[in-house]
Amino acid sequence: MHDLVIRNALLIDGLGSPPRRGDLAVGDGKILEIGKTSLSAKETVDADGLALMPGIIDNHTHYDAQITWDPWASPSPALGVTTAVIGNCGFTIAPCRAADRELVMKNLTQVEGMSLAALRAGIRWDFESLPQYLDMLERRGAALNVACFVGHSSVRTYVMGPAASQRAATDAEISRMRDIVLEGLRAGAIGLSSTTSPAHNGEGGLPMPSRLADEAELRALVGCLREAGRGVFMLTKGGQTRMAFLEALAADSGRPVVVAALLHSSTNPSAVFEDLEKIKEANDRGHRLVGAVSCCPLAMEFTLHSPYVLEGLESWQPALPLKGEAFKAKLRDKAFRDAVRTEIAKPAHFRIFNGEWDKVRVIESQKTIAELAAGRDPLDTMLDLALAQNLDTLFSALLLNSDEAAVGKMLRHPCSLVSLSDAGAHLTFFNDAGFGLHLLGHWVRKLGVLTLAEAVWRLTGHPAAIFGIEKRGALKPGYHADLLLFDPAKIERGAVRRTFDLPAGEPRLTAQAVGVHGVWVNGARIVGRDGARASEKLPGQLLRRFSP
Repeated sequence: MHDLVIRNALLIDGLGSPPRRGDLAVGDGKILEIGKTSLSAKETVDADGLALMPGIIDNHTHYDAQITWDPWASPSPALGVTTAVIGNCGFTIAPCRAADRELVMKNLTQVEGMSLAALRAGIRWDFESLPQYLDMLERRGAALNVACFVGHSSVRTYVMGPAASQRAATDAEISRMRDIVLEGLRAGAIGLSSTTSPAHNGEGGLPMPSRLADEAELRALVGCLREAGRGVFMLTKGGQTRMAFLEALAADSGRPVVVAALLHSSTNPSAVFEDLEKIKEANDRGHRLVGAVSCCPLAMEFTLHSPYVLEGLESWQPALPLKGEAFKAKLRDKAFRDAVRTEIAKPAHFRIFNGEWDKVRVIESQKTIAELAAGRDPLDTMLDLALAQNLDTLFSALLLNSDEAAVGKMLRHPCSLVSLSDAGAHLTFFNDAGFGLHLLGHWVRKLGVLTLAEAVWRLTGHPAAIFGIEKRGALKPGYHADLLLFDPAKIERGAVRRTFDLPAGEPRLTAQAVGVHGVWVNGARIVGRDGARASEKLPGQLLRRFSP
């Protein structure tokens, strides 16, 4: 007798095959049969024509802190995610000495929009090294499967202390970093993550530590992947980082390189396609690179108390370390404003905010800054309005990925990876944890840019292959029963709402599912209709073994 049989489903296998109707049987957490089965089961679900696919693999999350207090990594399981890769961009919380915890938390507050009060109240610091962190996660359990990167910035901080954000590393420090990276990989990390993006600043406006790494340091650390014989290198690329250098890292290490974050800018529309073409050329030469793209528009809500959309500007850097009245004085300063205006007016290969004032809206009035300016300079208009309201003015901005024709082209590119949900981060700015449901609802059902089989492969089999996630991401006998049952005619991510359920009662934006009928992790049902929690079980596994 099987543990579970799902009958009469539209089976979408995650490998790109045409959908077909049939049954799926599960036993001991794994898929046993696909097609027609006459055997009985402890539990039978009549899908009645609903679609059944492998669970979504979210390859770009930041649940490293949250998962220590919330083993559900909410809201991801309710949104169809059964495997989450954490530790992206190099922003992990391990390794971390007790003396560095406050700095690490303050860095996360600045760079990933997390609440410092929530981090202080919530993180369970039952570890120092990355192997100890992984052991802790395994002991505590999780609702979904978890894989963890070795985070470059965390390793740098562990070795160099505060100097990690101030200077290049010495040969001796690089050697110590290599030892820690190898230790993490051997303990079961999925790879190494880093960033060179100027948008990534930590406490006091200092660059996140990995931004101070030179090419020699990156070569040495990525070389650990060759020594370990597995793993991927994930980098959020700044405009100064050459694609040729990343190709050299892939060639030297023999491992895949995931290049983030490739988002389309309407003010420099060709840049992202130039990057994707260079990635394709590298693959044609036998070097594995893939471009991490998003299927969601990048939109944020923010106030000038935490103006993340502007903090990547070089001209904004003098304001970053300032607080209170000193910060307000800087915002009033004409020379500061002129420098910001000048920078925004210049083209950039990649920049979060590009002066599209018609896409920046004041939430209270629902008028855009362009409308409110009425002939005045729009930057002056925004800053003066915020200053008049003690910086409490709430703005919303549509920043990148707003051209659907361009985004559709990116999603179909042979060297793109659907990614960049940032789940667990930027909790008061936006929530794209439902990216997979958005791909299925918006890009498949509404626009027809992808077929259902193509979209499911993009969310499951494709990331599983790139990251070496074994026996997941496909409906095949012997594979783990990570499953998503949904209505293709209704599937989509629902409205985003603000809740106050973080530690210390802090707020966040969360998202709801529409059209989800069930989520199973390793054969155990954890989610019912429309994302409702179906069990208190924690059937997820910490993933430590990956394909070479």
